[in-house]
Amino acid sequence: MHGSSRTATGRMAGAAVLAAALTACATGAPGRAAPTGGGPAPSASPTTAGTPTRPDADAQRQAAYWRAWHLTPLKPAPKPPAVPPVKLGGPGPIPVVSRIPTRDRVVFLTIDDGAEKDPRFVRMMRELKVPVTMFLTDAAIRPDYGYFTPLQRLGNTIQNHTLTHPDLPTLGAEAQRAEICGQQQKLAKEYGTAPTLFRPPYGNYNAATLEAAKSCGIRAVVLWKESMQITDMQYQTADRKLRPGDIVLAHFRGPAELKNHTMTEMFGSLLHRIQQQGFSVARLDDYLGPPH
Repeated sequence: MHGSSRTATGRMAGAAVLAAALTACATGAPGRAAPTGGGPAPSASPTTAGTPTRPDADAQRQAAYWRAWHLTPLKPAPKPPAVPPVKLGGPGPIPVVSRIPTRDRVVFLTIDDGAEKDPRFVRMMRELKVPVTMFLTDAAIRPDYGYFTPLQRLGNTIQNHTLTHPDLPTLGAEAQRAEICGQQQKLAKEYGTAPTLFRPPYGNYNAATLEAAKSCGIRAVVLWKESMQITDMQYQTADRKLRPGDIVLAHFRGPAELKNHTMTEMFGSLLHRIQQQGFSVARLDDYLGPPH
């Protein structure tokens, strides 16, 4: 857990209008770009009506999906711990996390903002079954709230990333509360569930942010350890290696922000980097829970 009010990766100077804000952190390091995926979907194995498919047939079909996206399948994530290692709720300030305390070789993928709404990405997520947590900003998703519903139905949770993506510490306490509570209400109305997690834009926050978030029903602030750029990750460690429990940041972005790469290419490159280092992707919510 981090008590710092800013992270190196998330720091940007001053507040900006949303369009500039969502584009400003779209610089990427050179690396391997995943080939454009989404070729013909693998055909399902024929089965007798009413007869469940065999586990080995399911595994073969899943591997075929990964090959269709020009990717090597990740190892399955281990069973989540019976007692979640991060406790939500309780007295005092809400927790701030950028890495989950675990020895499991797993990382957690989070995707911010919501500006890009590529239908092929929905297909990619449906086929690859990689869990993600989405932190959405109203100003970015307002043109098409419905785009994110199929992703939510896959088991991916929708969390709070403010109404307009401001640099929160530059605002007063009431303005911060309006940004967080306002988005909390919109997301609960649109998706049927009030968020429990919050990510401050740029990773910037102060004591007023934590107080406002808690008053709005937020139970944890989620930061990150790595951020996916275009074809490679930006690390906070000199050895440029993932650690068990790292939270990874990505964004809903398209060719204009990704130097002509697509959202699916960017996400494919992210999965490739994770696979190279021998990690699996786990569901963040499975490692968060109430005090016991």
